[in-house]
Amino acid sequence: METYKNKEEYLNTLKKNARLPEGFRAASISITFFPEERPVQIPLPMNLSLLLLDEPSGSFGGMYTRNAFPGVPVIVGKNRLSGQFIRAVIVNNKIANVCTPGGMEDAVSIVESLAKLLDCPPEEIIPSSTGIIGWKLPAEDIKKNLPSLVEAIKTCKDSDSVFSFAQGIMTTDLYPKIRTAKVGSGSIVGVAKGAGMIEPNMATMLAFITTDVKIERWTLRKVLADVVERTFNRISVDGDQSTSDTVLLISSGKKKAVEEEVFQEALYSVCYALAEDIVRNGEGATHIIKVQIGGASSYEIARGAGKAIINSPLVKTAIFGNDPNVGRIVSSLGDYMGNNGFFIDPGKMTVHLGEEEVFSGGVFQLDPEKEKRLSGYLRDAIFDSETYDFPVHNKTVDIKIDLAQGDFSAEVMGTDLSYKYIRDNATYIS
Repeated sequence: METYKNKEEYLNTLKKNARLPEGFRAASISITFFPEERPVQIPLPMNLSLLLLDEPSGSFGGMYTRNAFPGVPVIVGKNRLSGQFIRAVIVNNKIANVCTPGGMEDAVSIVESLAKLLDCPPEEIIPSSTGIIGWKLPAEDIKKNLPSLVEAIKTCKDSDSVFSFAQGIMTTDLYPKIRTAKVGSGSIVGVAKGAGMIEPNMATMLAFITTDVKIERWTLRKVLADVVERTFNRISVDGDQSTSDTVLLISSGKKKAVEEEVFQEALYSVCYALAEDIVRNGEGATHIIKVQIGGASSYEIARGAGKAIINSPLVKTAIFGNDPNVGRIVSSLGDYMGNNGFFIDPGKMTVHLGEEEVFSGGVFQLDPEKEKRLSGYLRDAIFDSETYDFPVHNKTVDIKIDLAQGDFSAEVMGTDLSYKYIRDNATYIS
């Protein structure tokens, strides 16, 4: 189990694992701007972060939000996927650049300005934005600071580390997220941000994954799609899919290729860990919930049932209160199955909370001592995000359900629902 005594220990661990694969550099700088939508006397902060390849690469792929109101960077990024090469990714936090007047022109002008500084075609640069939806991007403020960003990536002694980039892309995140895996003679290094609006369908979620292992484009994209479906697409913090969700995977091709299965396994380990990091850093979260649905007649039913439980406000609030109200789990499952016309046999189904069986044979299996143990189990999994701004431990609340109908299964992850989540989102832009 991962445990950390303080934030310094956690950040030092990240720094040790933040070395980028061969062929990549990264940097981040801070700027300020005055938003057009809300006059302020003191300018607001914004980070500009750049991920740069030493040479253009044709081995890259991406997965994007299915939200019907995608941000401009999502539209541009999807178009870039049909291009021949990629050279850089530029990310700004604070503003998402979604459905604003001139938003496309702003993104294009920023990319074109950066392309001149990097001496590459603008089509080789992917923009990415995260933050407030509906505010206009401060394009001129960003463009005038691009020379400083490029200078930082050229001269900073830590440009071979992704640590500053991981910090720079954060919004309401409490801490940066970096995960790595060795694969063959190379490595896979991924970073992510996300704390709210997490209900990906590929949350706001951004993930940038780099590798120096040589891999063909079509293979990379096939593997990425499979891994994203089994990791990022199985998490939820608040059930809201963002307008900006993005997962990018880029290979510099500097190291020898490995078997597809070996690469896929390593990529899965990185993405699964990042997905759990995102959930653990969910806004106001005090418990991480894992729901494992087994014995389903289809994968879609298993995944849908898990999401229904994870997204149930009644289940979330019960777990927040350390209340082993397992009736809410069964009720949310029954709601999903019944309203979608899926058959379920309560007499064959079993439900476990932690190691305790709480439902079998069509009835609840509860008694005062078991309820006391269950409450203690929930309390033991608490992490206080108001007190600690780092992941103290990686304990989870595990809900296991066997539908006893087939061989399909799925695991989904989510969080509880706390007072802090409501406070954070009620005052997000104030």
